[in-house]
Amino acid sequence: MPISNTYSPSAPAGKTTTGSAIGNREDLSDMLTILAPEETPVLSLAPKAKASSTLHEWVVDTLATPSTAGISEGADVTSFTDKFAGRARLSNYVQIFRRDYLVSNLQQAVTSVGPANVAQSEAKCMRELKRDVEAAICSNNDRSVEDGAGTPYKLRGLGDWLDANGPSDVPAAFRTPSASIEASALTESDLNDILGSIYSQTGEVGNLTLVANIALRKVIANFTRSEGTTTATPYTVNQDATSKRITLSVSLFDSDFGLLRIMNGNPACMPTTNTNVGYVLDPKYIGFATLIPMGSTRLENQGGGERGYVDMTGTLICRTPQAHGKIAYGS
Repeated sequence: MPISNTYSPSAPAGKTTTGSAIGNREDLSDMLTILAPEETPVLSLAPKAKASSTLHEWVVDTLATPSTAGISEGADVTSFTDKFAGRARLSNYVQIFRRDYLVSNLQQAVTSVGPANVAQSEAKCMRELKRDVEAAICSNNDRSVEDGAGTPYKLRGLGDWLDANGPSDVPAAFRTPSASIEASALTESDLNDILGSIYSQTGEVGNLTLVANIALRKVIANFTRSEGTTTATPYTVNQDATSKRITLSVSLFDSDFGLLRIMNGNPACMPTTNTNVGYVLDPKYIGFATLIPMGSTRLENQGGGERGYVDMTGTLICRTPQAHGKIAYGS
């Protein structure tokens, strides 16, 4: 006769659940695993500012084209230039971000893995909220203003800011040049062209960062390995393999126009309109302005359990679209 080591929690009618295993304790680990990408590289890069209105605005200006004409000796000054005529005002609407939660009275009272209580609900909402902000910043969304009929305030994402043909409220002189945008298969030469175009606008051998999605990161990692042509000369590197390690990652691209640091974008927050997406950003010329800081609000327990929400309000600052670049191609 086999030793009894199991039992049925659903005994037949009129029967009692029996067996030696009825007294066995459960083996439930106290460790809770949440598998989801949480990094917010663009939000982390952006300097923080304070907003004081639903429309956050800033002013941009430019210098006149250099002149080599010269001045005749003894010539009087007969005409004068308004040095501020070229200024423009750029702006972005704030966006409200909110995540709500509900924990029943019983769930709050029992001991659970995690645990699953109000404090953990608030903490999880905050983590989700950061990803919401990152997704909005990286999106192709245009800005919108609250109309009281279902259209909320929304911020303009980088995908819409970095456009050679717009947005319509950005004067043409301050838009991202077409040479700074790549809309077809990216090559090493194309990336150099983007960096050169950005340098022609800023004149700075700056500290640029490319935040790329998975597909684009793979493309850049294959630079200099295989160009796909029979006439190409490969770039050969000798590597000490005594450590039994081969490095195939490209995290720093040293170009004629400065160093480009390459970072992985959050795969849950990057736009999915195109297969290959990346933003070449100069952190000096972006920012994030907060109107209402992130905070938690508890609501009345009406009998079912503790309720509340975590929210914040802010917007993306693109100080000048000229200082950045974009890569978006494939479908």
